[in-house]
Amino acid sequence: MKPPRHIVLITSDQHRGDCYGFAGRRVHTPHLDALARGGTWLRNTITPNVVCQPARASMLTGLLPLTHGVRDNGIDLPEAAAAQGWAAVLARAGWATAFIGKAHFSTYHSYAPTGRPENVASAHRFPDSWFGPYMGFEHVELMLVGHNRWLPEPPPGGLHYERWYHADGRGAERNALYLERLPPATRAPQTHHSGLPVEWHNSTWTADRGIAFIERCAARRERFACWISFPDPHHPFDAPVPWSRLHDPAAVDLPPHRRRDLARRPWWHRAALEGVPETRADLRAIRETYSRMRELDDDELRELTANYYGMIALIDHQVGRIVARLQALGLLDETLLLFTSDHGDWLGDHGLVLKGPMHYDGLLRVGLLARGPGVPAGRVVTDPVSTLDLAATFFDLAGLGDAPGTPRTHGRSLAPVWRGEATRDHALNEWALGAARCGVALDLRTVRSARWRLTVERGSGAGELYDLRDDPCETVNRFDDPSCRDLRTSLEAALAARPDDALRTPLPQVGAA
Repeated sequence: MKPPRHIVLITSDQHRGDCYGFAGRRVHTPHLDALARGGTWLRNTITPNVVCQPARASMLTGLLPLTHGVRDNGIDLPEAAAAQGWAAVLARAGWATAFIGKAHFSTYHSYAPTGRPENVASAHRFPDSWFGPYMGFEHVELMLVGHNRWLPEPPPGGLHYERWYHADGRGAERNALYLERLPPATRAPQTHHSGLPVEWHNSTWTADRGIAFIERCAARRERFACWISFPDPHHPFDAPVPWSRLHDPAAVDLPPHRRRDLARRPWWHRAALEGVPETRADLRAIRETYSRMRELDDDELRELTANYYGMIALIDHQVGRIVARLQALGLLDETLLLFTSDHGDWLGDHGLVLKGPMHYDGLLRVGLLARGPGVPAGRVVTDPVSTLDLAATFFDLAGLGDAPGTPRTHGRSLAPVWRGEATRDHALNEWALGAARCGVALDLRTVRSARWRLTVERGSGAGELYDLRDDPCETVNRFDDPSCRDLRTSLEAALAARPDDALRTPLPQVGAA
């Protein structure tokens, strides 16, 4: 089997690993279901970090967060690290490379202008004619934030999406439509039925621009690698009509364990929910919005989940458009096509919504689908792997894995795993949190096996250990269970085996998100 000639990585944002129709949830994902049937689902894929910037930096570089240095949102990925990422390496090897959509390699809301295009205070410095390079990608078409809580600003603010959105002078009209709260009314926070027409939605724009890049490369007969990045289903939960109404709230599935029981959890669960972020007042509000939501009643959770499902269904529709265009161009069978996300969402697990330093599986685990040359159809892999492995996978399939100058990564190629030639026994996640995020400093290390999840807070020695086979809702903490002593020792050894290459001097926190 010939290696793929092209690579298309498609990602969503804050998309749980079980929120697909083929995975058993009541969400409408026909195109992703077809992708799973035609390829391999790596069921136990985790993120190396449970918030956006660190996770995306690891996906690009193949390095764990404490090595590339982006420990949290608000810390910019160094350009030197990006220059060793898979986009830059493939570009140097002659591939056409592009990033389309939400990047979030740099900080949006900063203490002072950073000079980077994704920075709200600096974007105006980049003219309409700027399309990269950026973070190793030769061509980029970006949105400044991507989530409509911060509505697109007219030029000179914003990036490619925002400038397109306002180019005909109708941006204010579109914003008014977005803010319109169409029926049915909702009580759930950050949830509404948006009146923004789908043609103007960022999910549609992202697919349009990704398809345009693929078409240009096809016309030039170029070998290409592109990352097409949808900013949904990240909150606010604001799918446009009719997608927001596609799922009946009464019919969506809710988690079995959906009430907070903080007295039974390690100390940092309560501390992270109740602490006050130690940052500037205006940025503190952004931190609160990004990472906290009150406990919802069942009706509110149903409303929120139905809208979340609608956002996913709209992305699924756009994935179908991308696949159809690859097929029409005769490229589908020579393209490695992958779909995954940066991290998940609690979505009601343990009474929580959004994300933070509680590494329940709904937040930790992401979907990873692969289809293309050499990828078995209809296969499900249960070995624990990571989106950290993407860079090594691309190097391998591009024939660069052993080439002089190919950077070292913490990941390993997934190709032998989906071919059934290799196995994995664990994957790692890490997050050294300062008090800027939730008012308490934490040093969390997590290891996920096919059956178990261990998280240790290194400062205090407290931890949690859950049996994901017999206790999938993670209700019984086995960390201090004598019968699990040998297992815990083994998993702690996996954490200790992490390469000793973390940055000795932490990178500066330049903002909040």
